[in-house]
Amino acid sequence: MSVGRTSLANPANLVVAEGIAKAYGRVQALAPLDLAISQGERVALAGPSGSGKTTLLYLLAGIVQPDQGTLAIDGRSLARPGKELASLVGMIHQQYDLVPHLSVLHNVLAGRLGQWSLLRSIVSLFWPQDRHLAVAALDQMGIGDKANERTSHLSGGEMQRVALARLMVQGSRIILADEPVSSLDPARAEDVLGLLADLAETSGRTLVTSLHSPRLMRKYFSRVIGLREGKLQFDMPAQELTEEVIRRLYDLNNDSDRQAPGDTP
Repeated sequence: MSVGRTSLANPANLVVAEGIAKAYGRVQALAPLDLAISQGERVALAGPSGSGKTTLLYLLAGIVQPDQGTLAIDGRSLARPGKELASLVGMIHQQYDLVPHLSVLHNVLAGRLGQWSLLRSIVSLFWPQDRHLAVAALDQMGIGDKANERTSHLSGGEMQRVALARLMVQGSRIILADEPVSSLDPARAEDVLGLLADLAETSGRTLVTSLHSPRLMRKYFSRVIGLREGKLQFDMPAQELTEEVIRRLYDLNNDSDRQAPGDTP
């Protein structure tokens, strides 16, 4: 099935996937899918749990390999992802992937590991390398005063900002985020997602994020891709996303009195 908004042959494409599919045992997590994403796009992935959003993100991150089809980022095949993948793709997981007993500074500098030699990585545990980059990123995230604190002492919102700062120092061209605000209250979710979208926009990076809130999709993203049971349901400009489209995607039986997931009245 083709995602038709962006031609696969467009030279501006940063991501080109042709016929990628993934199954886990007998479960078809993602049906064959064509996908093209250009540099600087902000793409939201919508769909109920088990729809294939996380699988698609993991394929784009090189964490798992497709069972069929081809996937390339910046013209480089992800069939055999190497160390250079760190300069292309950075990802925030739902649990942030931070090391609780290490300092905030060391967690941010983990974003540089893909660019360092093994020796430099070991040395940085005792004498942090590229410290100025980490401090600048933390300052931009508004938590520069937390650099030397133990990460386990931070709030959920602060941990999310540390994960964003780590992405900043990694310098990847694509930012992937798997439901980055699912564990945050509405105010902090808005704050963190705004920071994430601003980071992508000001740096010209591509952003692909799974979300459930139609309001946040329309506010912070330019494009929405809907998935259900691993199959593409729609691919449209975010501003054209309607409550009716979301209700059909989440199978709410077209009940106009029911509220779309994640929205406020």
